[in-house]
Amino acid sequence: MTRSTWRDHDWQLIRESARTPLEHMALDAVLSDEVAAGRRAPTLRFWEWARPAVVIGRFQSLKNEVDPDGARRHGVEVVRRVSGGGAMFVEPGNTITYSIYAPLSLVEGMSFQESYAFLDAWTLEALQSVGIQAWYQPLNDITSSGGKIGGAAQARRGQAVLHHVTMAYDIDAEKMVQVLRIGREKLSDKGTTSAKKRVDPLLTQTGMPREQIIDRMIEVFRNRHGLTQGAITEAEMAEADRQARERFATAAWLTQVP
Repeated sequence: MTRSTWRDHDWQLIRESARTPLEHMALDAVLSDEVAAGRRAPTLRFWEWARPAVVIGRFQSLKNEVDPDGARRHGVEVVRRVSGGGAMFVEPGNTITYSIYAPLSLVEGMSFQESYAFLDAWTLEALQSVGIQAWYQPLNDITSSGGKIGGAAQARRGQAVLHHVTMAYDIDAEKMVQVLRIGREKLSDKGTTSAKKRVDPLLTQTGMPREQIIDRMIEVFRNRHGLTQGAITEAEMAEADRQARERFATAAWLTQVP
């Protein structure tokens, strides 16, 4: 396979209203597979969250990552995604999450580390354009002098690569450490103060509205790679609804790594 360039593809943008965590999990699988099959153009999708969630990686242990009592107390839905990587704590309006569904040819011959840096380059440019000196921290973090901003995860699915990123726009660190066990393990005895130091949200660094940052990201992507408005088709949504029910909502999927 010959490596392709960004401009070899006609990129589509999906930016829509909020969806449930299960819908997002299923859409990532479906849209990746549609790109792999050549039925969908390569796509950039920004997520909006209908409710708080913890999203654990494909290979993570549920009990090691999530405190079920904390999740229930705060009304946080726990779901498992198709890609690897670490747990994400998200609340509506507090994160910027996006997925790239790209042909495998775009990262042909690259290592995972190289592909993370390559697929995140436009995001770093966008952040730098709003005054954040951000850089890529191997293997899959976006960070700054103030602290970590976000993390990425990937999955190779047939002839497509799924690459998604969640960045903190704002953060409730106290709630996060009540829901995520891993957050406690990484903290010192200084408690939530340390959590806030480890993550430096975009709101703190820029003072900009979340929508304005997303608009800037889209502008940078369009200028670098080309981008036209797209939409999820009825057939794609129907398949996502089916997978959400029959796969992602099942205990077998969520607890496959107990």
